[in-house]
Amino acid sequence: MAPTLVIANKAYSSWSFRPWILMRQFGIAFAEIVVPLALETTRDEILRYSPSGKCPALIDGDLVIWDSLAIIEYLAETNPQLAIWPKDKAARAMARAISAEMHSGFMPLRAHLPMNMRRPVGERPLTPEAAESVARIEEAWAIARKKFGKSGFLFGEFSAADAMYAPVVSRFHTYAVPVSAESRAYMDKVMSLPAWAEWRKGAHAESWHIEKYEVD
Repeated sequence: MAPTLVIANKAYSSWSFRPWILMRQFGIAFAEIVVPLALETTRDEILRYSPSGKCPALIDGDLVIWDSLAIIEYLAETNPQLAIWPKDKAARAMARAISAEMHSGFMPLRAHLPMNMRRPVGERPLTPEAAESVARIEEAWAIARKKFGKSGFLFGEFSAADAMYAPVVSRFHTYAVPVSAESRAYMDKVMSLPAWAEWRKGAHAESWHIEKYEVD
């Protein structure tokens, strides 16, 4: 039986986007449950599936895995035939390092440029702190692609690292963040994925509206 992925709004939930795009891209079958955020019933509804009270959560039989990076690690372990992490040891180590950095960092960027897949593309001036986040992310992308990815994804083929940075790609694009030509080429590569188009279509089909994510 296929696992179930519990996610929040596709328009806004960067955390949910990560395991979702990874599972779609690698052809891992799953059922999907969407729990809309910012409703009176939201927390109780999520707690039906996840002890953390947050999305995403992966339910596989009697096992519940919450947190996007933990879900990705579980998927890598249960699908060893798939190169969810790069096969090369050095590439895999770097992929895990920059994924962990994304998982725990860049708070100024997250706060200033909330993910909103429905927002029309338009520039929002960066705070100095957000600009520092952008510079570090571009640096990490450039190092990974130069050493392992060349003109492809961060490590050549699509991997967990690309899934972890997919919401950042969305933010950079949505808010027209000035980036290098190399970063833009990488962003276009990620945004060309059929899974990206599917998620975006789902986001535009949603009727839920959360004011704090609707920034000019």
